Amino acid sequence: MLLAFSAVSGRLERSVVTPAIFFTSAGLLAGPVLGLIDLRIGGEPLKLLAEATLVLVLFADASRISFGALRNEFAVPARLLGIGLPLTIAAGTLVGVGVLPGVSLVEALVLSIMLACTDAALGQAVVTDERIPSRIRQGLNVESGLNDGICVPLFFIALALAEWDEGTVTAQAAVHLVLEEIGYGLVAGVAAGVLGALALRVAARRSLVEPHWRQILTVATALLAAGIATGLGGSIFIAAFTGGFLFGVVGRDSGGEVSYLVDEGGELLNAVTFVVFGAAILGPALDDLGWEVLVYAVLSLTAVRMLPVALSLLGSGARRPTLAFLGWFGPRGLATIVFAVILIDESSLSHERTLLLAVVATIGISVFAHGLTARPLTNRYVGWYASHPREKLPPMESVPAAGHRWRKPGAPAWQPASQGATEHDQ
Repeated sequence: MLLAFSAVSGRLERSVVTPAIFFTSAGLLAGPVLGLIDLRIGGEPLKLLAEATLVLVLFADASRISFGALRNEFAVPARLLGIGLPLTIAAGTLVGVGVLPGVSLVEALVLSIMLACTDAALGQAVVTDERIPSRIRQGLNVESGLNDGICVPLFFIALALAEWDEGTVTAQAAVHLVLEEIGYGLVAGVAAGVLGALALRVAARRSLVEPHWRQILTVATALLAAGIATGLGGSIFIAAFTGGFLFGVVGRDSGGEVSYLVDEGGELLNAVTFVVFGAAILGPALDDLGWEVLVYAVLSLTAVRMLPVALSLLGSGARRPTLAFLGWFGPRGLATIVFAVILIDESSLSHERTLLLAVVATIGISVFAHGLTARPLTNRYVGWYASHPREKLPPMESVPAAGHRWRKPGAPAWQPASQGATEHDQ
């Protein structure tokens, strides 16, 4: 499947078939239809794949955070994350209680947090098309890069609350578990991120490192963060995000591109994850999707996302097409899949099956709905923006935003550090 997609990836990139659509469809064909993939959710191979993928993606996303870029233009991502994200979680919780039969308030909270993470890769054209006003494009890019890291600790807290509410753990045990997951995860991330960044800075300054080994050093730092967290009993995801953030901050001036391998490694594992999602998660669940679950999935992708986004941008001057564009493009993908795997593997909630079906339905609809509409709706939005005379461009949308690099950089030139800090650093 990887071979087939790679061979025609250039042609597919100009079409409406996104990588997520291709690999999910391939998984559905290879799994339930042809029986070539025999994996089950809750098994160790699937858990390991999902964890490794999210570790690399979280580390890469966090390492790209630029305070300089955010300081110059933070209004849109700050509103989306600071106002829109909490409102989305609250709305998803209320809709879950009202629509899904028997689901308690805390279970609905767990589900809402799982589905609050957005994955810009499912509608890649939205964040890579430079015809879109930079403020809007970068706002979605930054939101997608940061909300996974924000939702990880919230997910563990909500899951502990749900288990305490059902009496499967004591309050003391729930608090202890959360503190361990978050605390040791932070410790592991700080230790690995600082160590990796300092090693990179010293090695680059003294010309001790071969250019291509910079890439391996970055991946090793991400794996070290996860390894320390595992040893301590903390969350590998909090460790990866914290480690990536500190690696980017401390090692930013080391010169040259250092995140190409971790980006491409995450992209590779992400593709395989969507194959497995189609084969082992979405396919077996199709026969069990009831109307309540489908209604929740549709509401989660529309009203639960779009209304909070519109409220978060009140007073910003954003026009209606911008509100609709930002609200619709909140696709759900990798982080939500990983949360679902954790839910099955580490919890025993009463309505676990209902929560899983709601997650699967939402991601399945999102993969195709957001993928197929990304290019057409981008063209329509760009056409609306371009229809204004230059001197009468919408004031909110026309504010320039500093570039925040997308997940997939160009291939690095294997050259010494003295020559390598040009294109990407600029």
